[in-house]
Amino acid sequence: MLTAFTAALLLITVSELGDKTFFIAVILAMHHPRRLVFTGVTAALAAMTILSVLFGQAVSLLPKIYIHYAEIALFIAFGIKLLYDASKMSAACDTEVVEEAEAAVKKADLQLPKQKTSLAIIIEAFVLTFMAEWGDRTQIATIALAAGNNPIGVTIGAILGHAICAAIAVIGGKMIAGRISERQLTLIGGCLFLVFGVVAAIEGA
Repeated sequence: MLTAFTAALLLITVSELGDKTFFIAVILAMHHPRRLVFTGVTAALAAMTILSVLFGQAVSLLPKIYIHYAEIALFIAFGIKLLYDASKMSAACDTEVVEEAEAAVKKADLQLPKQKTSLAIIIEAFVLTFMAEWGDRTQIATIALAAGNNPIGVTIGAILGHAICAAIAVIGGKMIAGRISERQLTLIGGCLFLVFGVVAAIEGA
């Protein structure tokens, strides 16, 4: 359980910092009360984590040998892709990710009344975050971890990792957003995925 918890916590925390969902939280926190944004964002990420773990548990019903090799292949493929992406990035914050987050928030704001209730703000944060996270690499990584590891450990570690990133985004996101090096975070994430891929291969052997 501890290994699953640590793996999920590390992968999620590194992968989510500077991600689209991170910047959605940053932008929302600039316009709305931070506690409401944090509540909506964290609830969405927790819901996505639970769904991913449940899906991972369903996948775990397949023959163990297939799950094992699929887990190794996924982690190594993600690691190589992230390292390749990092090699193409500049050292500055990825403006494309920020622009996508801003566009998502503006679109949602146009569909909602200008005077928003607390519930409306929480729902906006929840929906925007949930949609941005769907199909994201962290979701697939969570599914892979849950298929081959303790589901409770993966769930707790992933939710805690998401909560840490959400807290950083809503509390100090505006200050650090311009200082985040998407390239460095992507490099670290790529290395972590490769490490877990190698660990999974060794454990299987």
